[in-house]
Amino acid sequence: MYGGAEKVTVVETVEARLPAHEVVYRELREQILFGEIAPGQAVTIQGLTERLGAGMTPVREAIRRLTAEGALKFQGNRRVIVPLLSAKNIEEIIVARKCLEGELARRATERAKPEDLQFLVQTDKLLDQAIVKGDLQAYLEHNFRFHERIYDMADAPILADLAEGLWLRFGPSLRVVCGRVGTQNLPDKHKDLLSAMQAGDAERTVQANVEDMMQGMEQVRIMLA
Repeated sequence: MYGGAEKVTVVETVEARLPAHEVVYRELREQILFGEIAPGQAVTIQGLTERLGAGMTPVREAIRRLTAEGALKFQGNRRVIVPLLSAKNIEEIIVARKCLEGELARRATERAKPEDLQFLVQTDKLLDQAIVKGDLQAYLEHNFRFHERIYDMADAPILADLAEGLWLRFGPSLRVVCGRVGTQNLPDKHKDLLSAMQAGDAERTVQANVEDMMQGMEQVRIMLA
């Protein structure tokens, strides 16, 4: 994902050790997370088995788990959709993310190690490259990996699970927004966040992370309005 053959090999090695149903779940989860299945787009279970190159049983299990997480919704006739968000849904997500993103950023700053900061800096560079190239898929992936690393650094698995669950709900809509406005019109606060985190300033990191989150969510809110 980050351009290195070694990294791809490691990912493939890890996935090779996982049960088939877990691999399928992760693949489908990422397709939803990065908006490869559009909000409101109905897909059949058979279509997903072909899309993922997997058997019916692991695909059904992945759908069951993602439905429980709110990322998919059954429509009957063996069809599922990525739910369309309402303005009210966005308001709730914003309230939840303000609490979660702030606390996770605070904890991450307190626990930051040099290798964590190096990863964040490198990922932000890849994000900048994606913006310049107009590479929407790379933008979405690197943006999520940046924040995902902050969640890992925070060492708060319950909060991190909640935060990632919210990404599953708004991620597909973010893809639509990015497609409409273009990557170069999506400013972020990553530089401010990194500067604050490198200085060990937790309060400033919290502010930058929440502002970064609000920029994206406001774009989604405007689109829905």
